[in-house]
Amino acid sequence: MILVTGGAGFIGGNFVLDWLAEHGEPVVNLDKLTYAGNLNTLAALYNDTRHHFVRGDIGDRALVARLLAEHQPRAVVNFAAESHVDRSIHGPGDFIETNVVGTFNLLEAVRGYWHELPADRKAAFRFLHVSTDEVYGTLAAEDPPFAETNRYEPNSPYSASKAASDHLVRAWRHTYGLPVLTTNCSNNYGPYHFPEKLIPLVILNALTGKPLPVYGDGQQIRDWLYVKDHCSAIRRVLEAGRVGQTYNVGGWNEKANLDVVQTICALLDELKPRDDGKPYRTQITFVTDRPGHDRRYAIDARKLEHELGWKPAETFESGIRKTVQWYLDNQPWVENVVNGAYREWTDKQYPLQHA
Repeated sequence: MILVTGGAGFIGGNFVLDWLAEHGEPVVNLDKLTYAGNLNTLAALYNDTRHHFVRGDIGDRALVARLLAEHQPRAVVNFAAESHVDRSIHGPGDFIETNVVGTFNLLEAVRGYWHELPADRKAAFRFLHVSTDEVYGTLAAEDPPFAETNRYEPNSPYSASKAASDHLVRAWRHTYGLPVLTTNCSNNYGPYHFPEKLIPLVILNALTGKPLPVYGDGQQIRDWLYVKDHCSAIRRVLEAGRVGQTYNVGGWNEKANLDVVQTICALLDELKPRDDGKPYRTQITFVTDRPGHDRRYAIDARKLEHELGWKPAETFESGIRKTVQWYLDNQPWVENVVNGAYREWTDKQYPLQHA
């Protein structure tokens, strides 16, 4: 059994679905179900006895310790995080509380559990921490992509809080010997993405006739990683990664934000044309850039490929087509998120647990 934290969020939810489809090994799924956590993402697992969901906070050390003692997982995969830059600019406190203090409490609970394991299980145990490329800062157009050896230069409250969590994980390895692994990924996209992020927001706004907001000149460059590829990379690192190592996970797909938006518009023109026959790109609207907006991110994922044989299966072109089609085919999921109805059901069915 493994324990997954944040397993009802976008990446964590996809990971749990893929894990049970690929492995079949049971999962204890701990998620606080904040605004971005959505159990509808896991609807296919409602009657699956391999999936044990617990609503709770990684910052609740006693609760985590109880779950570890009760279920005896062989690994912990930590997705739990506040992860939206714009939200971190307007309310950084939640990011410090979850990403820094929460990670500290999680590490302490896991350390106590791991320390008491028998020698063979202690040696086999892993704590995999999922992080972001934003901890490395920003790149100029001519700079090489981020490697694992790049120094940390976070530029937003979000990336600073994730950098702090990465440092804690590293320190718990070097100080206490906890067998940790860290992954730093580029921008994810794909099914079940909360519609505040660029790609799902553009799809939703396009279909509802709203403006498609593009920050500044739209030339901010990101490396785009299809979420299912990210999940396969995490499975591979958990399986064979070297303890104490960091692995960068990227899609080898650098795209300017404006190009991403225009690609989505072209796909929607093909798959679901507007009633008036006009192209969706006419809805594009340029808005004031956000404070401290990093200009370019790019990931050098060669270490992961050379050491563990992992490469992304999707190109941006294949992944974005799958993503747009998924949103067209799953409008009830989107509507449930937008109107917030899923939160009322969640609060009734899954009260927040404490130890």
